[in-house]
Amino acid sequence: MVENFVGTWKMISSENFDDYMKAIGVGFATRQVGNRTKPNLIVTVDDQGTVCMKSQSAFKTTEIKFKLNEPFEETTADDRKTRTVVTLENGKLVQKQSWDGKETNIEREITDGKLIAKCIMGEVVAVRTYVKE
Repeated sequence: MVENFVGTWKMISSENFDDYMKAIGVGFATRQVGNRTKPNLIVTVDDQGTVCMKSQSAFKTTEIKFKLNEPFEETTADDRKTRTVVTLENGKLVQKQSWDGKETNIEREITDGKLIAKCIMGEVVAVRTYVKE
């Protein structure tokens, strides 16, 4: 099922991302850069089932490697140190990040050939849309 996500994805839209970054505690200067950045998302899976998700932009490149349902330590693009677990739920790739008693979810799904990433923190939801290159 993860195979559906494999490929290079180019961001075409980002809605409400500033509010989401505010909700997770990102500072003003970092949010300014984050709002202007349109990263590519590169997803690969190796023979052992290890998934690699790389977010690449002129500003910053971040990469996480994980196996589904196995918690790991992640340093996010905004430098949070999180305990993260990625699961597959109803065809969605769900990334749960926990840090300092807080939790956020990033749900990625393929809809009409687009990758839709919903970033959820409490009541705040940002939607970022990607198309395959």
